[in-house]
Amino acid sequence: MTRDPLEAVLPEGWPRPRGYSNGVLAPAGGRLLFIAGQIGWDEAETLVEGGFIDQFEQALRNVVAVVDAAGGSPRDLARLRIYVTDRREYLDHLDAVGAAYRRVMGRHYPAMAVLEVSALVEVGAKVEIEATAVLAESSLEEADT
Repeated sequence: MTRDPLEAVLPEGWPRPRGYSNGVLAPAGGRLLFIAGQIGWDEAETLVEGGFIDQFEQALRNVVAVVDAAGGSPRDLARLRIYVTDRREYLDHLDAVGAAYRRVMGRHYPAMAVLEVSALVEVGAKVEIEATAVLAESSLEEADT
C-alpha cells in the first residue's frame, strides 16, 4: 500500500530550518508508532565506546531498528526528541552530529527538539532519543510476512 509521505510544514515568511522541520504533517490513515527513549547501547545493553558522537549514532540506529521492526523506514519518523547531558558537547560537535545523522537518516528531517538534562537513567549515557513515526496502515502485517 502506498500513502502520501510526511510533509514538512514551513510558515510563510519563516527561514527554512537547517537539519530539522518546524512541523510535520502526517497523512490520514497512518498508524502512530511511539518509540521509547533509546540510548547508545548495543543489543547486549552495553554502551558503545568512543564518546558522544558514537552514542548519538547508535541511539539513532536503535530508533530506526524499532521503526524497521514495525515495518517502517527512517522516512516514517515524524518527530525526534533528543536529550543530551551536555549541551556544550552537542553544540561543539554539530558537524559530526550532522554527519552521523545523515549516515543513519539520510536527508529526512522530522520535527526535532534537543533538550539538556542533568542526567539519564543509564550511568554513562550521554544522549537519549525518543521518537514518533507514522506508518502505513498495513506496515505491521507486512513486517510479519
